[in-house]
Amino acid sequence: MYAQLLPRLLQGDVRALARCISLVENEAEGYTRLLEELPAEEHARVIGITGPPGAGKSTLVNALIGELIRQQQKVAIIAIDPSSPFNFGALLGDRIRMSEHFSDPHVFIRSMASRGALGGLSPKILEVSDLIRAAGFDYLFIETVGVGQSEVEIAGIADTTVVVVVPEAGDEIQTMKAGLMEIANIFAVNKADRPNADEFVRNLRLLAHTKRTGQWEIPVIKTIATQQQGIHELIQALDQHRQQIQSNHSRKALLLAEKAYQLIQHRRMQDVDKQALFADVVQRLDAPHFNLYRIVQEYTQSAS
Repeated sequence: MYAQLLPRLLQGDVRALARCISLVENEAEGYTRLLEELPAEEHARVIGITGPPGAGKSTLVNALIGELIRQQQKVAIIAIDPSSPFNFGALLGDRIRMSEHFSDPHVFIRSMASRGALGGLSPKILEVSDLIRAAGFDYLFIETVGVGQSEVEIAGIADTTVVVVVPEAGDEIQTMKAGLMEIANIFAVNKADRPNADEFVRNLRLLAHTKRTGQWEIPVIKTIATQQQGIHELIQALDQHRQQIQSNHSRKALLLAEKAYQLIQHRRMQDVDKQALFADVVQRLDAPHFNLYRIVQEYTQSAS
């Protein structure tokens, strides 16, 4: 099947792209061959949008889409939704959050369930990102579920990571040093019309200056996504960061090695059936000497 889909995918056929994504997500027969035949595509920019819940990430992405469409860019969005631990289905819908752009032929939107991934991402995000890259998009935005400090996983996937915060996060600015501060390439202070926004931006810029690495100092962009304010400046910062990283081959190698590590890790765990594991734990739970780590050891040995 992949042999028929691949040429259409490379021509930008969104129906073929959607089918290829389904093949990969379901690990259907031939999906690995499909991935192995993908060309090395450097055109699409992968932008991670992360940050705490309530920061307005979806609204900001929506505003970015509108501006990029006006610039005649082709945009894809992967919205990582929180999922139920019982049926692993996505709880939020892309049609609801970005319905304004859903029917636009220059926009491709896909929801993916996080399925319990601690980093806030979906287990198949790497493969799906590469499929979208191959389909000829200019930008790929990955919006995460916003689980906070554990969401550093996005930094190993995106070319540029935008951390979205709000002025009310001022009391948490010191906490950022150990978490989101470490992964941000750009800060977007959304809802910047709220009280104390200017003071928060000044403090954040000061902190960003102390975290400067090499030639890149993390810009802090004030945005009001609901009013399209600051969106042009944010896109300019994205372009500047892309120019800065294009010549940084060591960073590119580091990103690719991180992707390879995650894929290898997943492949080694493919034989572990979570439902079977649940049934096994249920069966053993009432045993007088129940020990979770013995179960883990058994599964680890069988997977190696």
